[in-house]
Amino acid sequence: MSGPAQDHRVDGILFDKDGTLFDFHATWSVWAHGVISELAENDASVMQQLADVADYDLALRRFRPTSPIIAGTNREAAECLARALPRRAVDEIEIYLMQSAARAPLAPAVPLVPFLDGLARAGLRLGVMTNDTEHGARAHLGAAGVAGHFHFIAGFDSGHGAKPSPAPLLAFATAMALDPARIAMVGDSTHDLMAGRAAGMQTIGVLTGPAQEADLAPLADAVFPDIGHITGWLGA
Repeated sequence: MSGPAQDHRVDGILFDKDGTLFDFHATWSVWAHGVISELAENDASVMQQLADVADYDLALRRFRPTSPIIAGTNREAAECLARALPRRAVDEIEIYLMQSAARAPLAPAVPLVPFLDGLARAGLRLGVMTNDTEHGARAHLGAAGVAGHFHFIAGFDSGHGAKPSPAPLLAFATAMALDPARIAMVGDSTHDLMAGRAAGMQTIGVLTGPAQEADLAPLADAVFPDIGHITGWLGA
């Protein structure tokens, strides 16, 4: 990809993290099984109760697309799991999830360094906005060796709010001094794309999360198998 950024469709790209930069099931469905087992202290009955409230298939070791945890914040995930752990405080579960998630096994959706290098050479401003914690986002991007590629990294707890609110997306636009219409919001969930539409941004859906193309297409300007296809879209 070559040429100045103004030759492309956008001047900036804001990425979701989980299910977008990193394959959702290979990362989070694997992680979740260990979390459920540890929180349940290997009690099969409690594991099933946790799986039920999380809408997680223990046999397949995968989140179902209807899981409330998929697009929720870390706090919302803790509140969800607390329903099956009446003796555990929500705050305690939230801290555990934050610390555990920061160590989750990472499965990038595409080789991230060359992909992001290409976007940087085009002069694009890059950001990440996730409903995970900012601590978790920075830990994951750092572990993947790409934290330095992003000009903006925010979580639900960074002071801008959480998706599907457009506020954290507009915070990126403000920080980068960009017109929201010249930014693409890229994500794997309807939360991501709803936020992008509400912010007046272009929207790109990717299929490396639990959602299907039929879920994302009504809210997206384009839907791709993974973020690697964005390079071609930019120059189209």
